[in-house]
Amino acid sequence: MSHPDLSDARRTQSHKHQAVGWPVAGLILLGMCGLTMLGIATARMGYVAATVGALAALLPVGVVFGAIVWIDRWEPEPPMMLLGAFLWGAGGATACAFLLNDAMTGFGEVLFDGSFEEHFALVVTAPVVEEAAKALFVIALWIRRRSEFNGMVDGIVYAALTAAGFAFIENIFYFGKAFAQTGLGDLSGGVVAVFVLRGLLAPFSHPLFSAMVGIGIGMATRTRNRRMRAVWPTLGFLTAVVLHAVWNGSTTLGGDRFLNVYFVIMVPVFLGTGWLVVWQRRREQRIVAQQLPALQRAGLIVPSELELLASLSERRGWKRKVRRSAGPEAAKAVRDYQIAVTELAFLQHRAEQGNTTSAVRRKRREKLIADLKEARRSASGSPDAIRTAHIKLDELTRTNVRRSSRR
Repeated sequence: MSHPDLSDARRTQSHKHQAVGWPVAGLILLGMCGLTMLGIATARMGYVAATVGALAALLPVGVVFGAIVWIDRWEPEPPMMLLGAFLWGAGGATACAFLLNDAMTGFGEVLFDGSFEEHFALVVTAPVVEEAAKALFVIALWIRRRSEFNGMVDGIVYAALTAAGFAFIENIFYFGKAFAQTGLGDLSGGVVAVFVLRGLLAPFSHPLFSAMVGIGIGMATRTRNRRMRAVWPTLGFLTAVVLHAVWNGSTTLGGDRFLNVYFVIMVPVFLGTGWLVVWQRRREQRIVAQQLPALQRAGLIVPSELELLASLSERRGWKRKVRRSAGPEAAKAVRDYQIAVTELAFLQHRAEQGNTTSAVRRKRREKLIADLKEARRSASGSPDAIRTAHIKLDELTRTNVRRSSRR
């Protein structure tokens, strides 16, 4: 007969292995899908054309990735999750779209003939299939790992990063095909013309479409109505499909009509989405600043850190100072500490809004407090940096009760 403590230890260890093993296996699988798509590109266009396409595609994806990192500065998402989002777009979503687009093209051949069949595939089939393939990861993540979503910014970050991976592989095909047919070319054709369209005029096109799904999920996280939790992501997906269809249709118009659609529809939508992101980032800052006093009363942060944690500039200055005085490892620990504090602040905010259950909140809070204590110990080099006896969790509960009663 096995000892109960030993059995519990084995089960705990098994759960840990599964928690690490499955995500790693998933990332490997998605990476293989991405390599397969690159292999298909090479087989179709040749090694040189695929290489030119990949080099040209790196430029717009680098710009998009930089913008996503800027958006995600307040509460950076786990690197493994971000990598998974990009790899899903580059591997899983492109593979799904590759197969389903071919199937839907056959469906279009049955219904239509001639040029209208191609138009149907461009304006109807491609937007529906591609947006569904990209959205699948974000929707699944929201359902399975809802704690990763603290609002609209998180939804936009994951959706845009998935779309960036998708656009990267798609651009390799477009740039490589243009090079194989006409070489580098000029503004009238070849890689240069395609790059102007996809790399300069519309590097954010796919992320912009998919961001609508992220906005829908962000709205769903702020409602307690179960029906609306399904309605908001659906509306976001439909908006993404419509924008994608309008963009694809405009590329067939050419000349002034394409530019009219670009400046009258796409540019305002892009600027509006950018304004929404900036507004939501400021909202995140306000949420954190409002929750810091409660965390300080609970003993999780010290009074001298209130100002340091209330703005991005103060946080960056704090990390720079620690890096100069104690090295990069201590600076990384400070960063981890800042992230844990931010996550706790968002958790407190969701609790006040009634958007999380007591059991889920307790479990998540325990993990974040453990992360916070470990990061503080690492940053200070002292095992007594935070002592459990000094933490007063009832302060957090009282804060929730007081604010709920005011409403």
